[in-house]
Amino acid sequence: MNNAPIDYFIPKHQTLKRLSSAVLKANNPLELFRKVTLDERTMKNTVENNSRITSDTIAVIHQAGEEPCGVRVDVSLEDIEKTVDHIVQENLNTILALRYRTNTGEYIGHVRKYLSWADPKTVKSVIDAKLYELLGERTAADNVKPTKKKEKTAVEAVPSPSEEELINPYTIFSQPSQNLMVHTKVLFSDGSVLRYQNTKELLEKHLKVTGGKVFTRFPPEPNGYLHIGHAKAMFVDFGLAKDRGGCCYLRYDDTNPEAEKKEYINHIEDIVKWMGWEPFKNTYTSDYFQELYNFAVELIRTGHAYVDHQNAEEIKEYREKKVNSPWRDRPIAESLKLFDEMRRGMIEEGHATLRMKQDMQNDNYNMFDLIAYRIKFTSHPHAGEKWCIYPTYDYAHCIVDSLENITHSLCTLEFETRRASYYWLLHSLGLYMPHVWEYSRLNVTNTVMSKRKLNYIVTNKYVDGWDDPRLLTLAGLRRRGVTPTSINAFVKGLGITRSDGSMIHVSRLEHHIREELNITAPRTMVVLNPLKVVITNMEPGKVIEVDAKKWPNDPSASYKVPFSRVVYIEQSDFRKKDSKDYYGLALGKSVWLRYAFQIKCTNVVFADDGETVCEIHAEYDPESKTKLKGVLHWVPESSPGLEPLKVEVRLFEKLFNSENPAELKDGWLTDINQNSKVVVSDAYALTTIEDAVVGDTFQFERLGYFAVDKSSTPGKLVFNRTVTLRDSYGKRGK
Repeated sequence: MNNAPIDYFIPKHQTLKRLSSAVLKANNPLELFRKVTLDERTMKNTVENNSRITSDTIAVIHQAGEEPCGVRVDVSLEDIEKTVDHIVQENLNTILALRYRTNTGEYIGHVRKYLSWADPKTVKSVIDAKLYELLGERTAADNVKPTKKKEKTAVEAVPSPSEEELINPYTIFSQPSQNLMVHTKVLFSDGSVLRYQNTKELLEKHLKVTGGKVFTRFPPEPNGYLHIGHAKAMFVDFGLAKDRGGCCYLRYDDTNPEAEKKEYINHIEDIVKWMGWEPFKNTYTSDYFQELYNFAVELIRTGHAYVDHQNAEEIKEYREKKVNSPWRDRPIAESLKLFDEMRRGMIEEGHATLRMKQDMQNDNYNMFDLIAYRIKFTSHPHAGEKWCIYPTYDYAHCIVDSLENITHSLCTLEFETRRASYYWLLHSLGLYMPHVWEYSRLNVTNTVMSKRKLNYIVTNKYVDGWDDPRLLTLAGLRRRGVTPTSINAFVKGLGITRSDGSMIHVSRLEHHIREELNITAPRTMVVLNPLKVVITNMEPGKVIEVDAKKWPNDPSASYKVPFSRVVYIEQSDFRKKDSKDYYGLALGKSVWLRYAFQIKCTNVVFADDGETVCEIHAEYDPESKTKLKGVLHWVPESSPGLEPLKVEVRLFEKLFNSENPAELKDGWLTDINQNSKVVVSDAYALTTIEDAVVGDTFQFERLGYFAVDKSSTPGKLVFNRTVTLRDSYGKRGK
């Protein structure tokens, strides 16, 4: 960027927008004008005292005026490229959706709005180059005119976050000191209305403990592995606390001992750290079992709970009919005695529960006397043998939130109807009330997010465990080679909205994965289905080392590849019959071997059946500079007479054929894609990657991005395809 002095003059009558000191620190010069007007002297001082104002900044300042202000600027190609990058990023969703049907004229206009003196032809060429870099070659679909009527798909449009929310998505949340305000109101069936809010005394006591900082919690249930939906929850819970300089608990919601395992607890702790989050403290709901029991006794004493003897079916029937339990009005002393007997194991499992006395005629079914405690003669993985009664989520969650002085209790929208019971219980116990806020859950196409469904396909071996790379579990994504950075970028781009029912296309996630791996994954060459090519005009034993690019944008970073008499190309890159639209190798045809030389096929050797191609013969031309459309990747013999490095490559596709398999109900298992995993056992790779270790990522040129799998052995590397090279983001429903 050019920081040379700039000649300028600004008429006094000119109206310009003031450059605020905060914005002057920004990296983006296109944002260096804001809010109110300034006079000539203020403008002059601002420019002279700020070395970061450059030619494109002055262009922006000029555009903020009502008339030309006489600024003389020579717009460089670098200025144009940076402005185009900025505008493309602002309109990325639209561009990826429309692809080559994008109105480039509109974006040329945007660029020239910032850079009035930019040459339109140069601007157009930069935009065209950027689109090609982003979208690749035109496809047949790009040339099809869009129909006027929009086809309905399972994928819903997702409202884009505002510019402010993209910069900081946590601006939507209030400060802890505002928790004095009304949280919610509940309409009761008798016509009364309760507005639940903290008293001044409760809030002051809370703020004294927290120091006014934000306290959040990430509360997973340890009954399975976390999936990408939990990545959004982590982003919200840990991210808000980090943004405000506060604290976030990792709290295990371990109220159901039958489904919980130490394996899941260990996994959750590991994956949270892998995702880049550091808990303030690890806690368990079971840490508070005694306090929760004491509060339950208090709830009975104040007439807000009772022991019920209905079984599960009867409770369900009575709730559907909005009929009170026959034991709802039993004496308080009797409920206290029975609850104590429940605790001491004197009542059989299923013969009694403790229920909250709420409002069975309410319009909200989550006020229908929810169960607070049930009997389970099951050992607890954390609390051991001490308890045979266990609290429910509806009872324990809000109380532990209060005990841990949570300022913002954040959850997904399916819990919105539970907000009434959340506050009802804390109000009944006279406890501090956190601010509850619900956001839309993350639903992604071509997968299932239900833990029950995930557990079923894992247990019944439809997939290879919780970390199968085809699953959108975080363990599966990590094994596939996806980074936490790209997952968090994906989540941040969605925003923390309350728009429910939206299905996010998996290609949107893949786009973020590609964006990072394009920068971080070094290039190499691997041939999946090798076809032997003998260079007949090259002496046996002769080797010519050629330079291959390790990173596309850094010519100095290269590695050596030995070009020898025998090399291997993809079988799909050779055809027995040539055609105009085919750029691979055929008899009598020439192609380039990437980074090496031009070769021409001179002979084809067939197997005994006369159809199968065993090998091809070719001649190389070390002097040719002719440009050809056909450029093939290849792998040479590791040394004369020896095969290249043999590796296994696993190619993964979407696990389910349908975008929303959960809608198929009982038929969801039949929707599993039988070709979602293809194993190529005998691929050939360059020896430059033979020392790769588990987790290392590479771009296999022309094939995609790949990561070393944990099943690799010292004798054979195994690679998982993380994502293909082609970005299909925007082709939703196709």
